[in-house]
Amino acid sequence: MVRRKLYNKLLTHIDKKEFSIITGARQTGKSTLLRQLETHCKELEKPAVFINLENKLLVADLNQSPLNLLRYLPETEERIIVFIDEVQYLDDPSNFLKLLFDEYAGKIKIVATGSSAFYIDTRFRDSLAGRKRLFHLFTCSFDEYLSIAGEALLLQELITINSQPGYKSLKIDLLRMEWEKYMIYGGYPAVAAEPELNEKAALLKEIRDSFIKRDIIESGVQNEVAFYKLFRILATQSGNLVNVNELAATLQIKNETVVNYLNIMQKCFHIALIRPYFRNLRKELTKMQKVYLPDSGLRNCLLNNFQIFTERSDRGEIWENVVFRLLMENNETDEIHYWRTSAGNEVDFILPAQQNPSAIEAKLNTSLINPSKYKLFRSAYPEIPLKFSILNPVNEDFFRNLP
Repeated sequence: MVRRKLYNKLLTHIDKKEFSIITGARQTGKSTLLRQLETHCKELEKPAVFINLENKLLVADLNQSPLNLLRYLPETEERIIVFIDEVQYLDDPSNFLKLLFDEYAGKIKIVATGSSAFYIDTRFRDSLAGRKRLFHLFTCSFDEYLSIAGEALLLQELITINSQPGYKSLKIDLLRMEWEKYMIYGGYPAVAAEPELNEKAALLKEIRDSFIKRDIIESGVQNEVAFYKLFRILATQSGNLVNVNELAATLQIKNETVVNYLNIMQKCFHIALIRPYFRNLRKELTKMQKVYLPDSGLRNCLLNNFQIFTERSDRGEIWENVVFRLLMENNETDEIHYWRTSAGNEVDFILPAQQNPSAIEAKLNTSLINPSKYKLFRSAYPEIPLKFSILNPVNEDFFRNLP
C-alpha cells in the first residue's frame, strides 16, 4: 500500500489536542489517506470510527445536533479518533467542529477532510482559530508519482542519486522518460497509477469535467461557461500576470465576477496566485499577481494538449509551472513571490521569508541565461542569492538540484 508523505505528519498529529483538517483539491487522495490512518489506529487497538458524510442520513442526524455524533462512538475511557470524510456537507461544519472541540476535546480527536466550499467560509477561519491544524494534500510529488506508478526500482534509483553525490545511474534514461510523463500528465494519484497514456488523458478529462463541476456547483457559480473560459485562459497564461480588467473585457463579465472566480479557483486549489516582491509592502499588495496551476496535468488537459514534451512550443511555461509546484512542497504560497520592474526586468520566484532567502529563475537550458538581465536585481537585493533551475540536461545533477 502506497503511503503519501503527508501520512507521517498526520500520524504524529493524531495525539495532539487540536483537530486535524486535511485540505486539497478533489481526487488528490484525501479519503484514501483517512482510511489508511483509520487502519493504523485499529492495528494499534486505538478506538477509531470512520464517518463518511456522503451518507445523507448521517448528515441529517448531525445537522440536528453536533452532539448526536456521540451516539456513533464506542463506550471507552480512551480518547476516540473520529475520522470524518467530506465534513463540508454539514450545514454548519465550523460550528460542528467548534462545539465538539470546546466540550469534548479531551475525549474526541477529529481528523476531517472537506472540499473547497467549506474553506471559503470565513466562519471556518474565525471560529476554529487555535482549535485546528491544517494539512494540505497536493497532487503527487515526483517520488510519490514513481511509487504509485509501481516504479519501485526507479524510486530507489532516485534515492541513491540524491544520497550519493558522485553516483552515475544506469537508469537515467528511464528516469528522464518518467519525469517527462510527470510534467505532461501531472500527479493526480489515479493518473499516476494508470500506465496507458490515453487513459491518463481520459482520467484528467474526467477530473476536469466532473469533479471541478462539483466545485463550481458547491461554490455557487452562476455562469459556468464564463468560469470554464476563465480557467482555460489562465492555463494558457501560466506564469504570467493576471490582469482583471483585460479578463473581464475578454469574457464580457464584471471585474468583481472575475475576482470572485479567481478566489474560488484558489480555494479549490486549482490555481495559485503569487504576489510581487517589493521592500515597500503597500506596493507589493497593490500590484498584479502571477498565476500558476499546481498540477501540470490539469493545465495540459485544459489546453487539450498532451503532446510529448520535446515537441511542445510551451516547454518553458511548463517547466516554470513545474518549478512552482516543486517550491510549493516546502513553502506556503504566501511565501512565494516574483520580482518585476516596469521596464520588464523579472525574476520568476523570490523566497524572502526563509532564514536563507533565495531567488530562482527557471530556464530550459543554460544557453538561455543572459547575466545582464539580472544586474538590477542583484544590485537592489544583494542579500538574496539568485539561483537558476535548469531543466536540460535531465541527468543525475538535475535530480539532485531540484528546488
